Amino acid sequence: MHRLAANVLLPLHPKKVLNSKWTAVKPQSKEKHFVVVSLVEPDVTGAPLVAVILEAVYSKRQQEVPWRSLQDATQWRQGWR
Repeated sequence: MHRLAANVLLPLHPKKVLNSKWTAVKPQSKEKHFVVVSLVEPDVTGAPLVAVILEAVYSKRQQEVPWRSLQDATQWRQGWR
């Protein structure tokens, strides 16, 4: 298994991100596992996806993050680990 450099962007398609599972690299307040529960669509039709709403499995707290931040391996890992 190869390790990726911390700044390498992982391929991620915006249409497949809804309901995907994520693990925070640096959990806070026992919130480690998250699910994408909603997509924040742009005001202009046809424009790229703006952000996603993540829900913490532990607390059910929701937060909005730019969807491309999920590609940052220093912040997120795809799946639950």
